[in-house]
Amino acid sequence: MRIAIICTEKLPSPAVKGGAIQMMIDGIAPYLNEEYELTIFSITDPTLPEMEVSNGITYRRFSRVGYRHSVADELRNNEFDLIHVCNRPKNVRLYKNASPSSHIILSVHNEMFSSSKLSDEEGTEVVEQVSAITTVSQFIKNTIVERFPKAEEKTHVVFSGVDINQYKPAWTPEGKIIRLETREKFGIPEHAKVILFIGRLSPSKGPHILINAMKDIVKKHPDSVLVIVGGKWFSDNGKNRYVRFLHEQAKELEPHILFTNYIPSDEIQKMFIMGDIFVCSSQWNEPLARVHYEAMAAGVPIVTTDRGGNAEVIRDEENGVLIRDYKNAEEFARIITEMLEYPGFGRWLARNGRICAEEQFDFSHVADRYRAIYQLVLERESVHIEEQMHQHTRNPQQAQDEIH
Repeated sequence: MRIAIICTEKLPSPAVKGGAIQMMIDGIAPYLNEEYELTIFSITDPTLPEMEVSNGITYRRFSRVGYRHSVADELRNNEFDLIHVCNRPKNVRLYKNASPSSHIILSVHNEMFSSSKLSDEEGTEVVEQVSAITTVSQFIKNTIVERFPKAEEKTHVVFSGVDINQYKPAWTPEGKIIRLETREKFGIPEHAKVILFIGRLSPSKGPHILINAMKDIVKKHPDSVLVIVGGKWFSDNGKNRYVRFLHEQAKELEPHILFTNYIPSDEIQKMFIMGDIFVCSSQWNEPLARVHYEAMAAGVPIVTTDRGGNAEVIRDEENGVLIRDYKNAEEFARIITEMLEYPGFGRWLARNGRICAEEQFDFSHVADRYRAIYQLVLERESVHIEEQMHQHTRNPQQAQDEIH
């Protein structure tokens, strides 16, 4: 079976500049490629050729300008059984018209079915044209089904994941070495208590709240350091107004705040492993941030906000701690301080998180979930054909002609 996976127009594939969608595709593609013939479409990048075959997977890359139309032209000229569209419901009509006989599967990673992005007519048409919709969380599924109830039957939650083998927890011999080497690289003492923020530097992600929280944390834990990993937009380390505000805000706590800028995706596991606590301070309704899977795999205790889909994989005081008063820096300070005071509780959370990642959130599990969706779509088509055949039992040849 031939499958086309179409990335958004934001970032290239493979994930040389990061991106949750691109990283997920990198993770599941080797497993899917064992069974299917894959072609992955994305935008161009100076470090990548416009076309290549790597490990049996075909990559086609086009300029961001006119990207979706370039992809549609390729779909017209190549026959695919399934077209897997990532996070762009508005492109479904274009791709379906380009390849009418292909099944369309739409994976939704954000609130792409909101009224600000799709009209009622557009959303209804998308639901009708796709064979299945996958969402990264139940939260995102609910945003679709509440507005378009007919999508219920077609919509399936497919949690993302990580390559579990890339993450060596600090309690392992290899993890201990990585932890020490990474701390040394950034000038962080071995004994320091490292609090991690990893993500884009935007108000919706809340790093400013963590900086405020550090004012109280350092009073009780003067050896604590908040390490802020990320740029204003994935691989972009430029400074906008908000990033400048963060640096200004951090000045009075300078020995206790470290900005690393963007870290490539193939190095990010080392950042997690050097941490004592990972904090996701998101202020918006997160679809379900992939950093939770990464922190679980790395064996780092997790503190996260009860926003959007986060609580679907992080269970309070089981494999992490949920903060409901998410705008309150004092609440972050209280919880982080308590966890630093009782490290045994954090280690227990971390080991539970690692077990969750091993049992549910390796990329092999994600690939299996997508295989099940692909198979479901094909089985439904088979049933549909059989129903058509039964409707024309008096004239079998006519039935065949109508189906084809």
